[in-house]
Amino acid sequence: MAHPVDVHVGKRVRHRRWLIGMTQQQLAEKVGIKFQQIQKYETGANRVSASRLWDIAEALEVPVSFFFEGLEDAGGAVAEKGQKVPNDLLGDKEALDLVRSYYAIPENQRRRLFELARVLSDVA
Repeated sequence: MAHPVDVHVGKRVRHRRWLIGMTQQQLAEKVGIKFQQIQKYETGANRVSASRLWDIAEALEVPVSFFFEGLEDAGGAVAEKGQKVPNDLLGDKEALDLVRSYYAIPENQRRRLFELARVLSDVA
């Protein structure tokens, strides 16, 4: 059975890779391993060594600490209005699609969309 830390780190690798639009094959090539190994890391089936995590962080352009963010929060963060926000919010493909689409919008329109979403969430 996979250790929860290995699963968390693997999810963070997958989230970041997906967020920047990189395939498992592309990441594997940058790191110098087979894409099947990336699959095993992302599922937590295999542990990522410290040196390999360093290489992955460089390839994904994040600090190594990125992979451990949110690890201490095991039960999900609670939103301001008592709504439950899942720990694995970015594990949802729809949520990731939304984030990617949001950042593809020009900045001035993005700010207005953000304000609209804030108003709508306050009403709900």
